[in-house]
Amino acid sequence: PHGPWLLTPPYTTPDESIGYLTRYSPTTRENGGIYFHTQFQPEGWPKYGFEAQVNNTYEKDPQKTGSLYAVKKVLEKHVPDDEWYTETVIVKGKNIKIKINDKVVVDYDEPEGLEAGKDFTRKIDKGTFALQAHDPGSRVHFKNIRVKRLD
Repeated sequence: PHGPWLLTPPYTTPDESIGYLTRYSPTTRENGGIYFHTQFQPEGWPKYGFEAQVNNTYEKDPQKTGSLYAVKKVLEKHVPDDEWYTETVIVKGKNIKIKINDKVVVDYDEPEGLEAGKDFTRKIDKGTFALQAHDPGSRVHFKNIRVKRLD
C-alpha cells in the first residue's frame, strides 16, 4: 500500500460538475495529493481518476503543487512551506481547473474520444475524493474541505 488514504462516499456522476476547495499547509519535503473521480481499492496507487498534486519541496518528484498529476505538470513552486494556502479543483463538463490561492495553474480540456489508460484511467468520470500522504515521511495537513455541485 502507498500512504494513508481518506476516502469520501461517491459524490458525482459523469454529467455533474463539481468544485472542491481545501486549505492545506505543506511542510518541508512533504508529498501528498487530492484524488477525485477515484474509488476504493485495497492496495496500490489509485487506478481511477486524477490527482491534484500537493508537493512544494519533495525532491524526488518535480511535479509541484497544483499539477494534474502525469497529465498537466506544474514545475514551479507557487506557495512557501509551512504556510496555509487554498487549492481549488473545478470540474465542469470535460474541463478541469486547478487554482492555488485563486490563481489558475492548470486549465485542462479532456480530448474528445479519450480512452481510459490501462494502469491509470485519468479520465473525467465519477467517483470519490481521497486525500493522500505519499509515504511514511510525508506529513499533510488539510482543513476546511468543501465540495459543491456546480450549475
